[in-house]
Amino acid sequence: MSTLVSSEVLLEPADHRRLSSLCGPFDDNIKQIERRLGVEITYRDNQFKVIGKSQQTKGVIELLRLLYIETQPVKGRIPELEPEQVHLAIQEARCLEQAEAGHYGKEVHIKTKRGVIKPRNPNQSQYVANIVNHDISFGIGPAGTGKTYLAVACAVDALERQEIRRILLTRPAVEAGEKLGFLPGDLSQKVDPYLRPLYDALFEMLGFEKVEKLMERNVIEVAPLAYMRGRTLNDAFIILDESQNTTTEQMKMFLTRIGFNSKAVITGDITQVDLPRGVRSGLRHAIEVLEDVPDISFNFFNANDVVRHPVVARIVRAYEEHDAEQEKQRAAKRAEQQNGKPADDAASS
Repeated sequence: MSTLVSSEVLLEPADHRRLSSLCGPFDDNIKQIERRLGVEITYRDNQFKVIGKSQQTKGVIELLRLLYIETQPVKGRIPELEPEQVHLAIQEARCLEQAEAGHYGKEVHIKTKRGVIKPRNPNQSQYVANIVNHDISFGIGPAGTGKTYLAVACAVDALERQEIRRILLTRPAVEAGEKLGFLPGDLSQKVDPYLRPLYDALFEMLGFEKVEKLMERNVIEVAPLAYMRGRTLNDAFIILDESQNTTTEQMKMFLTRIGFNSKAVITGDITQVDLPRGVRSGLRHAIEVLEDVPDISFNFFNANDVVRHPVVARIVRAYEEHDAEQEKQRAAKRAEQQNGKPADDAASS
């Protein structure tokens, strides 16, 4: 049984308005930290005491310090800590249990107009490091793990540093289990619905006006995957989003477009393939074919890496457990059929 320890921290400078923002209405922020990290927190004025396991208390002390910094006055006004900010800070605190101090987050700060963007957990940290150090990087995992957002942040950072001359964002125009029918308008208006998540990330990091100007000059280009054929992309940062909906031929076509001084990031979730039945996902195929190719990195995310609402992680985990159980049952059935036992059962099913 683990021994509980207590740690104390004095948050300075003492300011009752900042302390109120930190704790939240009715101490909701404190209760969220206690519930999520399994500790007990008490406080008097700006003196906080944390009771829990040794490594947990260290992480929570650092978490409280970081959150208190977020309450610094802006133009004389104390910002209210939002539940989302507390949730993301908790994600960082949890990673302290997994990563050595000083290693996590050192090489992964990305500067954009929005400020410094940094990964929230060790897997995201490794993902960004791989993007920096490899010509082609794959980010594979469920929704909410930051695959696309961090890839766009890396692209914006590379453009700001003038390491590349343009950013190209693309994804296959495949509907998610729906038939939208004929879409009116010109090419841009037809493909916009498919590319909206990429636009949103760009607008957040660079601002609407700057993105519009860069797109007018073709420094930023957003296009469906079908328009990549026949091109060679030099001095570019290319992101292929929703790559689980590429065919094997489309994936090969995309990967062979990459020219000199270019980087490519391929993101996708192999559990959400919207291709017609019987068509193999190009992402699944690429994982098998390219696993041992030098200068190509693979990052696999899971439910623990989700940085959206906590319930999203629980949903992803439930689906993962269900899929694992289904696969286990199918494997058992195949084994029985190979042994010749359940011929009657196989026929009846």
